[in-house]
Amino acid sequence: MTEFEHFTAAQARGIRDTVEDVYQRSYVDAIASGDPFDSPAEFMRRFDAYTNPDRSSGFELVLARVDGAPAGQSWGWPLQPGAAWWGGLQLDDGDPAAFTAETGARTFALSEIMVCTEYTGRGIARGLHDELLRGRTEQRATLLVEPDNDRAYGRYRKWGWYRVGALRPGWDDAPTFDVLTLTLPT
Repeated sequence: MTEFEHFTAAQARGIRDTVEDVYQRSYVDAIASGDPFDSPAEFMRRFDAYTNPDRSSGFELVLARVDGAPAGQSWGWPLQPGAAWWGGLQLDDGDPAAFTAETGARTFALSEIMVCTEYTGRGIARGLHDELLRGRTEQRATLLVEPDNDRAYGRYRKWGWYRVGALRPGWDDAPTFDVLTLTLPT
């Protein structure tokens, strides 16, 4: 049985070792590739930035447990006015200024969904997705996905996400991602 726990930024920092463990058990192949962006140290540096008390307004982490053992995690936060998230966005269609105008209540940035390799194929990723987005009050959600990550991309499309453009985040060694959005229920 899968159970979900919710954490604020401060609480997530308190389970930092669990967050890193889940990452290492989820991104085995990416870590083994040697890509500096996927190294556990770089991943945790980004996690620390996301949960920094000075910039973590509204951050939420959902941890999935199977029979009490950590099996996956997901997190995100509402984008604030002037959010760096949209930096470098190449929008497929429409007015970039209007698309990226944030109020703090318009867009929820779903930053991570990961499931430990030993738990894949059990619907945990979908459960994490739904649990994190359930009850959100924002109009839409956004996420970034590597264009060649066929498995994740296919699932997101199946769950209703659609591509609106591409961007390369400002993190060192970051790849270029496709930007997907999802209209949230009101």
